[in-house]
Amino acid sequence: MTASIAPDMAKQRPQREFDAANAEFWNELCCSSFAQQIGITDHSATSLKKFDDAYLAFYPYLLEHVELDLMAGMKVLEIGLGWGTLGQKIAEAGAEYVGMDIAQGPVRMMNHRLQMAGLAGHAVQGSMLRCPMESDSLDFVVSIGCFHHTGDVQRCMDETHRVLKPGGRAFIMVYNRFSYTQWIKWPGTTFKALLHDAGLRRNAIETKASQRKSYDSNLAGEGAPETVFLSIRQLRGMLSRFHSARFTKENCTGLPYFLTRERLLPYLGSLAGHDIYIAAQK
Repeated sequence: MTASIAPDMAKQRPQREFDAANAEFWNELCCSSFAQQIGITDHSATSLKKFDDAYLAFYPYLLEHVELDLMAGMKVLEIGLGWGTLGQKIAEAGAEYVGMDIAQGPVRMMNHRLQMAGLAGHAVQGSMLRCPMESDSLDFVVSIGCFHHTGDVQRCMDETHRVLKPGGRAFIMVYNRFSYTQWIKWPGTTFKALLHDAGLRRNAIETKASQRKSYDSNLAGEGAPETVFLSIRQLRGMLSRFHSARFTKENCTGLPYFLTRERLLPYLGSLAGHDIYIAAQK
């Protein structure tokens, strides 16, 4: 039996209403609590370097999944900008960079970074559900931790395929439906999702508010308006139009008995990590 792809819950309300809620929530830069924890109080070059160093140390595998050495002179679109760490790295690699985010805050931050560093490229406000780029126009699409918040992951994948040139590549990260955290914290929901993934349950599984808040919350403690968790089986179906797709699991938290995050990342992260990194080629 073939597993059906769970419809995103946001489709139950008008997309325009959902986009507005999403734009408002993500106007606060993603990882603002992380920035607060490490003492970032402004957006100076010194503060942003401090943020970038801490961010890349926390996610030491990130740049392994985004092949910057291939991007010089290439047309690259990044969707979901946050504090702009990855976007600046892409621009520094010599890419013809365009960043896009549904919220104005990350767009301002990315343009601030590019201008301050004297780098080519720009960022614009927009949605990947209605990507303004021309078909077959891009060499790379990069989106880390964004598509699962949009309300229509399949549409994002389809638009990614449309705008890439033949042979173009996409580097994408989405949340893992069957991570160890899902099994520990929400075992009943996760088991039902497993049945759905195997084609043994018809109804899609709604994401709990506690799940959304656990993965993404703002400084006020509010969870993201929408978060979808996906399995590799679902992703294979979503990416069926691509010539090839590779999936890698990453990310975990520390556990008791001196099992620190750093020690567990190469093992627990790769077996049942929070995130799925995708490298797909058109």
